[in-house]
Amino acid sequence: QVQLVESGGGLVQAGGSLRLSCAASGRTFSDYAMGWFRRAPGKEREFVAGISRNGGTTDYEVSVKGRFTISRDNAKNTVYLQMNNLKPEDTAIYFCAAATSFNSAVVVSLLTRYAYWGQGTQVTVSS
Repeated sequence: QVQLVESGGGLVQAGGSLRLSCAASGRTFSDYAMGWFRRAPGKEREFVAGISRNGGTTDYEVSVKGRFTISRDNAKNTVYLQMNNLKPEDTAIYFCAAATSFNSAVVVSLLTRYAYWGQGTQVTVSS
């Protein structure tokens, strides 16, 4: 089992920044590819960003490219999502998730591959 706890959400004005953190416990953190997902009101949960086990490969949903940065610190068992130039359409509950991956350099973007999920943190961007 992997336990994930997100933090760092909140209310911010459009154009502002937030940094989300996700602390993992229970298993060897570096064994898992990590991802951030979000669920906006009335919408399905969607992939936002992913990072490989070794941190060397990242991928992003098109609308956040150039504004969001995913990173991880395997020594601290933590994955981060730096969100800059936030827009009202970024308003959602943000979840971190962990996926088993045999390839340390591959990003997992498919939601169904993620077996472990945090409870989520609310991000609200006002216009």
